[in-house]
Formats: sequence, structure tokens, C-alpha cells
Amino acid sequence: MQAITLEEFTSRISGAVNGTPGLAGVWVVAETSDVRRSGHCYLELVQKHPLTGDPVARMRATIWRSTLAHIDSVFTRATGQRLESGIKVMVRVTASFHPAYGLSANITEIDPSYTLGDLVKRRQEIIARLRNEGIIDLNRELEWPDVPLRIAVISAPGAAGYGDFIHQLYTNPSRLDFHVRLFPALMQGISAPSSIIAALEAIADDEDNWDCVVIIRGGGATSDFAAFENYELAANIAQFPLPVVIGIGHERDITVLDSVANMRVKTPTAAAEWLIARGDEALDTLERLGSQVYLLASDILAGSKEQIARIGATLGQLPVTALNGARTRLDRLAMAVSDTAVTALRPEMSRLDVLAERLSASAESVIERRRVQIDRLDGLVQVLSPQATLARGYSITRVNGHAVTSASELAPGDRLVTTLASGTITSTVLADR
Repeated sequence: MQAITLEEFTSRISGAVNGTPGLAGVWVVAETSDVRRSGHCYLELVQKHPLTGDPVARMRATIWRSTLAHIDSVFTRATGQRLESGIKVMVRVTASFHPAYGLSANITEIDPSYTLGDLVKRRQEIIARLRNEGIIDLNRELEWPDVPLRIAVISAPGAAGYGDFIHQLYTNPSRLDFHVRLFPALMQGISAPSSIIAALEAIADDEDNWDCVVIIRGGGATSDFAAFENYELAANIAQFPLPVVIGIGHERDITVLDSVANMRVKTPTAAAEWLIARGDEALDTLERLGSQVYLLASDILAGSKEQIARIGATLGQLPVTALNGARTRLDRLAMAVSDTAVTALRPEMSRLDVLAERLSASAESVIERRRVQIDRLDGLVQVLSPQATLARGYSITRVNGHAVTSASELAPGDRLVTTLASGTITSTVLADR
């Protein structure tokens, strides 16, 4: 068996590949990956499985310096973004095999319309999903407060767009007193959607202190806005409990967020102008209502003055007329009261006379009965009194002022005082009984 060198083998491959009609000037659809620039542009073209996203084909590619500037210019002008990794492209390639560097695809042309179509397609797919889930219009249906003055802002700290927004808001000619707080977030790159969602969650935790949310970012390349073509972020904004204003990029920059937010304006400055216009509209309404109130009050006062004048003209006669009428009514009432009193009192006076006679006779009868009872009681008292008892021959003997009722109460030497009906006797106890 005879062997050949590797160089000879690669030369055979080179001869088979290079210049083959079916491998030159072919339009290929793929996704860019690992794009690097160093004079020339080196990248990979990748095809992924539509369901799993796993690579099913991969090939190195180059754009030589001689054509790179032209391809970049055409692609950027049409799509608004530079050729970078992660972009779906349609490129014209020619297969090339170099014995030392292997197989690669030399890109000579790019069709930007394919990339634009893919971006639009992806946006339409997200919008269709939000619509099918019934949430695409939720935020747009929220009602605004009459004057939204408490503004929660999501933006990158120190961003020029945020500075323009604040300056416009705080220098408004009507001197509306806005209260603004920045909830910082990344506004481009792969981590931007999750960062903005985290800021939205922080605002939702403090929902009662805010009237609306403003998401702003200044202009840039179209690729800088890829973060806003995100389903999870769009779904969060669509279902957010406060009205959301989107002011991202320039007027030509449109993202899927513009389809779900309550209000879309073209720039951060325009977001501030829109909020100021809401406040000015409320001030105009107040001024109009104030004028209407003034005119209505003036009409009422004018009518009242006319009515007061008419009353004043007749007021001088009113007291005299009122007094005469009152005097006449009082006279009639006095006569009626007098007649009524005489009629009502006559039978009562007769009844009082009868009662007086009865009361006098009853009082004399009661007094007589009480006098007889007193006489009987007086005779009984005379019979039962101590003096009457003494008169019947009884006596009362006392020791030290106390009546003696038993001999056992006495002791030899006790001094006794005996009271008789007439006079007293003093004696001394000589011995026990």
C-alpha cells in the first residue's frame, strides 16, 4: 500500500473545492457567531435546530478587508445595526480550502432585507403570543390620574437620555411639582431584560407611591435595542398595574414594548414633554372651571342684589303691617281666652264650693273624735301614774337613785330612801334578811 503526504491530500481537497461552480457565489442563510475584527472580519456561520436550538451545521467564514467596509456600510445603513454575533443573515459565499488553514467560506455580499425580515418576524411572533394570551392591551387600558406627578423612572444611571428627561421635566414653564425617583437598570445587552424586570418589581412593591412608570433610553444602533425585543419583558409591562410610558431611542426606533405600553413617545425628552402636557391640560381645565364658577357666582350675586333692592323698598312698611296684624290677632285671642276661661271655670267653682263645705264638716268631726280620745287617754294616764300609786298606800325605795325590787340587791350599810305619797324616809340596812 502506497501512502501520500498530508500536503498532497489537502491539495487534492483544495483542487476539488476551489473553483467548483456549485461552491462559488452561493447564497446561504445562517446565524452569525464569534464575530471578530482585525482588519479582516472573522466569524462563524451556524445553523441551529428549529426546536432545540442545537447547532446542526457550522463553518468558519471570512470577510476580507477589501470588501468589509462596503458590506458594513450597506448592512448598517439598511438595518441600523452593525454586523455582530447572534444575527440571522443571508450572505453570498464562496467555499475556499487552504492546506494550512482548512475549509472556510469567503463572504462577498450580504442581503440586509433578510435580517430585517427576521427581526420583524420575531417581533410579530411575540405580539401574536401576547395577543393570544389576552394580555397585550392590559396596560394600555389603565386609566391615568388627572395629573401624574409621581414618576418612577427606569433608566441607566448617568445616561444622557435620563439627564435630558430630568432637565425637561424640572424646567417646565408651568412650574409643575414633579416627584421623580430613578430605578436603575441595564438598558442594553443580554442581561437588560432581567434587570428592567427587577426594577419593575421594585416599583410594584411600592405601587401606591407612584402614578406611572417611564422607561427611557437614548438613541443608538438598532442592535442596542435587541434587549427590548423580549417576550418576558413585554409580558411584564403588559400586565404592570401602573401606566407605562416608553421613550426609547429615536422616532424611527420601534420595539415590541411599544405595542404593550400605555404610551409610546419617540425620545426621553418627548416623555417629559408628554407628562408636562398632561399637567398643563389639568391646569387649563382648572382655569376654565374657575372662570365658570366666577361667572356663575357673579350672576347669583347680581340677582341677589336686585332681590335685596326690592325687599329694601318694601321693608319700611313691613314692620307696621306686621305689628297691626299681630295686634288684631292678639285682641281676638284675648277675647276668646276670656270667654273660654269663664265658661270653663264656672262649673269648677261650683264644685270647689261643695268641696269646701264638705271639707269643713269633715274637719270638725275628726277634731271632735280626737278630743274624746285624748280625754280618755288623760284619765288613764292619771290612774296609772306613780303619784296615783303612792296615793293608794304604796311606796318606792331607792338605793343610790335606783329602785329596789328585791332584798337580795341590798347589803348591810346600804342607805335607803323611801318615797311615800307625802314625804320621804331615809333608813340604813343593818343586817342580811
